[in-house]
Amino acid sequence: MKKVGNHNSTSRKMLFSLALMLTFSLTSIAQVATPAAAAAEVPVATQGGDPIKGKELFNSNCAACHKLDAKATGPMLRGIASKHDMPWLYKWIHNSSALIKSGDAAAVKVYEENNKAVMTAFPALSETDIDDIIAYTSEPKAEAPVPVAGTAVAGAAQEGGVSNNIILGALALVMTVLVVMLFLVNSVLRKVAKVNGIEVAPQAPTTPIWKAFAKNQFLVLVTSIFLLLAGAYFVYGFLMQIGVDQNYEPIQPIHYSHRIHAGDNEINCKYCHSSARVSKHSGIPSLNVCMNCHKNIAEVAESTATPEYSKAFYDEQIQKLYTAVGWDKTTQSYTGKTEPVKWVRIHNLPDFVYFNHSQHVTVAGIECQTCHGPVETYEIQKQFAPLTMGWCINCHRKTEVKMKGNEYYTKIHDELSKKYGVDKLTAAQMGGLECGKCHY
Repeated sequence: MKKVGNHNSTSRKMLFSLALMLTFSLTSIAQVATPAAAAAEVPVATQGGDPIKGKELFNSNCAACHKLDAKATGPMLRGIASKHDMPWLYKWIHNSSALIKSGDAAAVKVYEENNKAVMTAFPALSETDIDDIIAYTSEPKAEAPVPVAGTAVAGAAQEGGVSNNIILGALALVMTVLVVMLFLVNSVLRKVAKVNGIEVAPQAPTTPIWKAFAKNQFLVLVTSIFLLLAGAYFVYGFLMQIGVDQNYEPIQPIHYSHRIHAGDNEINCKYCHSSARVSKHSGIPSLNVCMNCHKNIAEVAESTATPEYSKAFYDEQIQKLYTAVGWDKTTQSYTGKTEPVKWVRIHNLPDFVYFNHSQHVTVAGIECQTCHGPVETYEIQKQFAPLTMGWCINCHRKTEVKMKGNEYYTKIHDELSKKYGVDKLTAAQMGGLECGKCHY
């Protein structure tokens, strides 16, 4: 009988090449995308004033107590021109108290409907300024576009070309067909060889690799030593990470975005964490601190939303704050029904470690970002630093002690600077590496 080589490998190579060609063809189709068309903006007609200037004046003078579409300390102002004539509005804005004292019925009614809150007088605003503000409040509310059924799917297909699910499905189908073809071709070739009396040469028996390895004592010894060292390395690394929660990012009961507050609005960290200046602990801000602003901010601007978090999501978090403190935004009053917020602690040092925030923040003048990272960019607060002993020691070794206006260190600084022959001392040279500084 005629002997031939093993033909299975050749058929596999041909089919594998075909699979690669089909894969690249389908992938190239998926990369075709169409640009999205820009939405046309329709200008809003103004009424006797400039609404753009009016918006600036509204934000600088009125926004602290008024909202366009919701009641705050004062009434909602959208469409206010349809409720009162302009001469009355001029008098009210210039001096509301005088108008109330005159016995004007409309003024008294507004005063009583808003919990008898006295409106600040704005005599500096001219009638033109007031016209601009009224023009801004007279603009119709922008309605959110209603999505048409099927447009979301169509838009996704236009932006990304062929759907990824279709591509993956097609690839899976092609690979399945290729596997079936491989078995069929192999079966047909064996039958042809058998009919023609061709004997397929069997593969030569080889020694299993594990038997060859076991017979080589040198390789066994080297491998054993390597595995022991590698195991010790990984066990040591694992044990050293116990209690280190770097990048810990828990989900809080109320979503608080440092990106919005510390980043976009540039609120100083110590406004909320005021105890960091005078206490060992930075403290969790009271919800009353939140209400200093959110008493009049019941919803966020459209520009605040991100692809991950919508405006509706942020507005829902503000409502959670109102529920927790017992604030009724409709009546602009506290109900007395409060609910505790169970915040999840992020930074947690061992009990045997002493760390004083005021000593670092007030005395040393260290910025919050040094230990807590760029919090102004964090959507969800996380633990930035490992907060290990080695990390703290390295900081003490490279951080220079600020002497300006700090008479406490003057004498010891002069003595130690002469001893070390330097002009400026680090925290380590000032005793920052002594065990008793942090452990007690």
